[in-house]
Amino acid sequence: MARDGAVYACQSCGAVQTRWTGQCPACGAWNTLVEELTSRPPGALKATKATRKAPLAFEGLDAETPAPPRIATGVDEWDRVCGGGVVPGSAILVGGDPGVGKSTLLLQVAASAARRGARCAYISGEEAIEQVRSRAQRMGLADAPVKLAAETALRSILDGLKSEPFDLVVIDSIQTMWSDAHEAGPGSVTQVRAAAGELVRLAKKRGLAVILVGHVTKEGAIAGPRVVEHMVDAVFAFEGERGYPFRILRGAKNRFGATDEIGVFEMGDAGLSEVKNPSALFLDTSGERAAGAAVFAGIEGSRPVLVEIQALVAPSAYGTPRRAVVGWDSGRLAMILAVLEARCGLSFGDRDVYLNVAGGLRISEPAADLAAAAALASSAFDVALPQDCVVFGEISLSGDVRPVSRMDARLKEAAKLGFRRALGPTGLDKPGLPVTGASRLADAIQRIHDGALDPT
Repeated sequence: MARDGAVYACQSCGAVQTRWTGQCPACGAWNTLVEELTSRPPGALKATKATRKAPLAFEGLDAETPAPPRIATGVDEWDRVCGGGVVPGSAILVGGDPGVGKSTLLLQVAASAARRGARCAYISGEEAIEQVRSRAQRMGLADAPVKLAAETALRSILDGLKSEPFDLVVIDSIQTMWSDAHEAGPGSVTQVRAAAGELVRLAKKRGLAVILVGHVTKEGAIAGPRVVEHMVDAVFAFEGERGYPFRILRGAKNRFGATDEIGVFEMGDAGLSEVKNPSALFLDTSGERAAGAAVFAGIEGSRPVLVEIQALVAPSAYGTPRRAVVGWDSGRLAMILAVLEARCGLSFGDRDVYLNVAGGLRISEPAADLAAAAALASSAFDVALPQDCVVFGEISLSGDVRPVSRMDARLKEAAKLGFRRALGPTGLDKPGLPVTGASRLADAIQRIHDGALDPT
């Protein structure tokens, strides 16, 4: 029988149940419900009544609100994703696959901020101090005035942060923190939620910027209860494909900046180095462009990025043709293939189709539709697109080519990198970079087939 004030929390999804069951009704996982006590401690009711004496004060929307101060860490790609720097009193959650370089990135951020005068601390629950110091020496950061600690007890960490004034603290990782106020083990939903809540509360109270490292599940989501993502002010995902040196820091949530910004890094022997011009790295400018390749002029956050989309259409050796895609949405590829078949007369029913975004970058915006279709048509016709041509545009199910956002910025970036023409929606022309406009996908495919991509 459950004790008074007890509930059961799922260690997989965080759902709360009033009674124990073998299977969680929310996510279907077995044997994941753990008992939690929710009884109010003695004297809590009196304290609650005491805090409700002051009436609630309201303010108008037209009141003057100063911009929040920021701590510029000196790592420009990190500061870009943060919105100009870390805001004091904020909490940031950084997630990523194992081995992608989360600890390396945050050690560099803390060291760079400390060299600029910020009081920084790095608390590791996964490595000993000697391991962190050894990595710092290998990265050339040994002279940075960063305070190190290795601890997993939440109470000791909170007492240590209260005893010394810090501006920025890195907690690596939140899944290793353990609070003696709860019986659950480290990494459980109860412990993660409690540790995150205490650290966020400390950050708000003392004006301390806290960066939490979070593990991810095999599906790519940050492990632990989803409520942790709601507690913090920003959630960043650190992404990277195996076999590629590039790493992408992508903002998924940011209360003090844009949520679609990205920072680009390159992993090397001495840690991560910033990539100031990602387009130059994602493109292969050596030699002529082969059939099946199209350069897409995309937008990631506030910066334009040019990347090569590669396609291969080959006869299928089996009864069911294969569809494989890397760096793009497989459902979007299926839609483009259907439109090409229904509106342009191309047949892919007996062909294997492979699509790849070069450089390990993942594209999610619909503006890549026309570039993917152009790469597929180029491979199907065995006709290479011009070396100096970029492609962008959204494709509707009716076969129309629709305008996309910030087309001027896309063309400006392309012109800066030496491109002299573009294939895109109609009604757009840029001095020095003429655009071959196409209102229908069939018109664009016909131009690719005939090799007539000169502007009209």
